[in-house]
Amino acid sequence: MISLIMNIRITLSFAFVVIIILLLSVAAIGQTKPIVFVNATIIDGSGRAAFRGNVRIKNGKIEKIGTFKLSKEDEMIDASGLVLAPGFIDIHNHSESGLVSEGTAANQVSQGLTTIFVGPDGGSPFPIPEYLAKLDGRIAVNVGAFIGHATVREQVMKNDYLRKATDDEIRQMAELVRQSMDDGAFGLSSGLEYDVGFSATTEELIALAKAAAKHHGIYMTHMRDEEEGMVDALREAIRIGREAKLPVQISHIKMGNRNVWGKSAEAIALIDETRRAGFDITADAYPYTAWASTITILVPSRKHEDRAEITDGLSDVGGADKVLVTSCPAHRDYDGKTLEQIAKINNTTPVDVYIQIVKDGGASVVCNSMNEADVKAFYQQPWVMASSDGGIGSRHPRGTGTFTRVLGRFVRENKWFSLEEAVRKMSAMPAARLRLKDRGLIKNGMRADLVLFDADKVIDRATFAEPQVFSDGIKTVFVNGVRVWDGGKITNNLPGMILRSK
Repeated sequence: MISLIMNIRITLSFAFVVIIILLLSVAAIGQTKPIVFVNATIIDGSGRAAFRGNVRIKNGKIEKIGTFKLSKEDEMIDASGLVLAPGFIDIHNHSESGLVSEGTAANQVSQGLTTIFVGPDGGSPFPIPEYLAKLDGRIAVNVGAFIGHATVREQVMKNDYLRKATDDEIRQMAELVRQSMDDGAFGLSSGLEYDVGFSATTEELIALAKAAAKHHGIYMTHMRDEEEGMVDALREAIRIGREAKLPVQISHIKMGNRNVWGKSAEAIALIDETRRAGFDITADAYPYTAWASTITILVPSRKHEDRAEITDGLSDVGGADKVLVTSCPAHRDYDGKTLEQIAKINNTTPVDVYIQIVKDGGASVVCNSMNEADVKAFYQQPWVMASSDGGIGSRHPRGTGTFTRVLGRFVRENKWFSLEEAVRKMSAMPAARLRLKDRGLIKNGMRADLVLFDADKVIDRATFAEPQVFSDGIKTVFVNGVRVWDGGKITNNLPGMILRSK
């Protein structure tokens, strides 16, 4: 009898554990109770006109769209007067460390983001599987990664990267790219304006891009030059893609200084011609006239103690008052001040301040040297999608305000393009570029990544002085059928998935 009772207890305990595991599994993929958005203005991401209707989601997926009656088990969300869109996808995001420390990703979901891709500009986590393992089950947004050219270059060449790589080194780098693509990377990224990638030859990039191409990846590039040499840099990116036989994504396409204002037309004409010839090239852009980077970008020649070169570099961006230091580890009192302000405080010149900062380890800067007319020209192209080039903890307002800025300023206020086109640039377009077949559209069977917003009120509020201020107008955000943002705050739910290329 005692043995029988013990067996019953063991059986019941085992059954209880199984039930708990099943419940946890269900929770991981989304809600069990259906949720219906009622009377929503639906913009499905495809670019077609908005329409009124209901959307039911269940177990993490979109189950039904249209005009239908609610069942007794449905939880209703009244979406009258609001827009329901696919969750926004950021193809160019710098939240690598931020996601580890802040999985709720408040400044990301607050602007409607549901999926982000890290590892742009040539710098990525490595090895990618170890990084993604840190995030699995601990994030509010879906995350995918690129493998960085500079990252594999440093793995092979260590600190000796200010030269051309040997054939053997290129083979080693290509093998690391291949391994990373096997591990689920979505492509190869490069940052050829930065020191690690600066000395790489075009042939080196082609060899590494070929390794990515074998796994259906893309080549996403911060080109070698975004100022006077922009068009030539664009031609190099196209050559890399053509010879490696893979699509090209131009990161944060721009005319970076005053010397090239208005030349967006030349770059657009080149890309249009290339696309008409059948080559797959697209771009992304952030909606600001100020870029953020390292201070050394101001002197492309790398002659960081040449006073004439520094003077020319500052003149090209409009002067020392246009260069805002956002982070200078060696001189924290410089943070939040322009080079001109720092020079006045120290009774010296901006050139001397530049030389000192570079000698002492460098700084991150924001430079207001772009032209809104060029931003508009690029954004109005059907092959340009929205991206932030920011992320969790970003000291540029684009980290918190990019997607709401496009909706509020470019669409509602400036009327540069339709709301449907804006949503396409933020959802279906990046999803297609990254071959995400279950996200980016409001369509039956798709993952329930959704954002509900007020098109009449949505706006960015982040500024250069206060870059972390949340946007207005984003009502609720669902990731895989689970609320992550609701009523102006995070929910602390962590339903985000790790995405790997297929």
